[in-house]
Amino acid sequence: MKFLLFFPILLAHVTFAQPLKEFNEERLKTDERLMLTLGSWSVANFIGGGIGWAVTEKGEAQYFHQMNVLWNTVNVGLALPGYLKAKRANPELSLAQTITEQHRNEKIFLFNAGLDLMYISAGVILRSEAKTNLERRDQFNGFGNSLLLQGGFLFLFDLTAHAIHNRHRKEKLSPMMDRLSMSSTGIGLKWELDVPRHVKENRTNPIK
Repeated sequence: MKFLLFFPILLAHVTFAQPLKEFNEERLKTDERLMLTLGSWSVANFIGGGIGWAVTEKGEAQYFHQMNVLWNTVNVGLALPGYLKAKRANPELSLAQTITEQHRNEKIFLFNAGLDLMYISAGVILRSEAKTNLERRDQFNGFGNSLLLQGGFLFLFDLTAHAIHNRHRKEKLSPMMDRLSMSSTGIGLKWELDVPRHVKENRTNPIK
């Protein structure tokens, strides 16, 4: 059995302050781990590609390693600031700020997944062009294979990141939101609370 209580918005924020802080701490920790994953992949590809670029004779393989180095230079430049931002971010946000940050995170990863499909498509196009451009066949094939590899990894990475944040929101933030709704006056909030059974019985069957 539930009953409704009217609370000012400020009181609702105070009530949810600790759960919101815990939610944001978990969200930021997730971002830290994701950026570490991206950074680790980038560094490994940067080192491996650099060695391959240096020791491989000119040809398709060398162009493949060259593109891996160039591509992951950018990835490292994105992963490091992203990690530091998540590490230093303040988890003590209001309900509105938390919702904004959560939706922004989900949208960014979903948008990036769309960009990743473009990278994969570019790789397919380059490999296709290599069939008719014999002069630059090795370059197009090498670059195309690298784009397929890097774009494919990033596509899986961004979809996974979006899924993780989406599940976290549904498990932790959505239940808090479900307990809140606007009051009939529009100036407060309704907060649903569970009422113990013995309280219910006393309210419905008062002793006379």
